[in-house]
Amino acid sequence: MKWASAPVPFRIPTTCGQQKSLPCLTQSKIENPSSIFGVIARMALEVFFFRSLFRNLKTQMSGGRLVYGEAKWLWLAGLAFHWSFLIIFVRHFRFFMQDTPSFLKAIEGLDSFLQVGVPLLYMTNVVLLASVTYLFLRRVFIPQVNYISLASDYFPLFLIFGIASSGVLMRYFYKVDIVGMKELTMGLVSLTPVIPQGIGVIFYIHLFLVCILLAYFPLSKLMHIAGVFLSPTRNMVNNSRMVRHGNPWNYPVHVHTYEEYEDDFREKMKKAGI
Repeated sequence: MKWASAPVPFRIPTTCGQQKSLPCLTQSKIENPSSIFGVIARMALEVFFFRSLFRNLKTQMSGGRLVYGEAKWLWLAGLAFHWSFLIIFVRHFRFFMQDTPSFLKAIEGLDSFLQVGVPLLYMTNVVLLASVTYLFLRRVFIPQVNYISLASDYFPLFLIFGIASSGVLMRYFYKVDIVGMKELTMGLVSLTPVIPQGIGVIFYIHLFLVCILLAYFPLSKLMHIAGVFLSPTRNMVNNSRMVRHGNPWNYPVHVHTYEEYEDDFREKMKKAGI
């Protein structure tokens, strides 16, 4: 908190709108915020709707010319992936609670509103698998993206795809003992672990992959979930021209005032007619 409250003499928010200036110029309060409320609105749009990614452009050479184009599919896949992952994560809370809260039941109802199959098909399961597949294929088939992709870019995609696939297999194909599974998860939460018999090997594969993700998460690029809140290009008010921060460590400096300058050169200035 002390670090966050420290003054910033020169702020570096990335902006693409009119800064607060003269009254005759209309300020872009979200694109170039000058107040904390503008920053909150800007951050909310970034976190929930990926606004910067929505404006992202792709470039390629065509006929010897550099051509710019939209990259809305990347924005849509990223948005679908993150929201579906969040909903699935929240949905899993029912395995760690004795009684399922009403808001979780509402989320499950909305997620399965198409009423397809038995058990009901969750839309987020399909969306998550489709979006992860797109993000992987994008790295494979787009030369520019493939060139800069590393193992640390592919591994999380494979890991999340494995978690989602094993979860889908458990729900729709390989039946597992739900009662025993919840007994195990409740035991983990209450620090009294038990291992019921007959849950099924697919559940332990799913649990193993989730544990790998939890261990890998703090050390990986997935930590951008926290980095977006700490990015000075996003979380700062652009008020460098309105607020001046004096350095408290500056020692007193003797300056040559204009009056002293006149005293030094008064006679010469008179002779020069100044």
